[in-house]
Amino acid sequence: MTGITQMDLERLRAFDTPTICNLIELFEIRPQNTGFMDARIKACFPEMQPVVGFAAPATFRSAAPPRAGDVYAGTVGQVERFDELSGPPVVVFQDLDDPPVGATFGEVMCTTYQAFGAVGLITSGAGRDLEQVRDIGFPVFTDGTICAHSYPQIVAAHVPVSVGGITVYPDDLLHGDLNGVTTVPHDIVGELIDIGDEFVAAEAVILQALRSGPASVRILQEAREESGARIRELRVRVSRAGK
Repeated sequence: MTGITQMDLERLRAFDTPTICNLIELFEIRPQNTGFMDARIKACFPEMQPVVGFAAPATFRSAAPPRAGDVYAGTVGQVERFDELSGPPVVVFQDLDDPPVGATFGEVMCTTYQAFGAVGLITSGAGRDLEQVRDIGFPVFTDGTICAHSYPQIVAAHVPVSVGGITVYPDDLLHGDLNGVTTVPHDIVGELIDIGDEFVAAEAVILQALRSGPASVRILQEAREESGARIRELRVRVSRAGK
């Protein structure tokens, strides 16, 4: 378990996901082309607020009947492990079928997860019942939709999965909105939140300069220099490079 509080999660949710990615870059703790999901993973409901929570990953398939048991039996064991996470779960499915054969989730699945405290779901596969899932206010991210569920089976729960080009581990902190999904390293959350407003204000220098009157190259250059200086100061303050 981590020291990340509910208040921390609420403060993270105040920023959009691109801003979170920009802030993570300042810490220089991972390459700038890693840690976030690729364009295959899209928000089904772009109008919803950012999702912030801890990964509850599992593998899934639906191409053939299970050898034994109820096709939905794995859901019970999955939600039982939600208590092992550091906070509200975000269910993350890797669909092992290529291409996906049936929908990973629908109204019943999402209602179940929501009832046990989950705040969203991400799948490398497909979803269905999108109107009903929207109606319960449950954010989902998918690579597409399929109208039938075929033979849905949760193969393994609480295991590392590959979704959107990255590996997601149990209890990874995730932040996602209409722009995509990123992981957020646990150990920088406090500092990241503390500098968030300053970073947004630094970027706003350029926007305000361009919106306040007729644009000119001189105005743009001066605004870029001021904004860049502020951002460099933040990077110096938090960067782990060479430490």
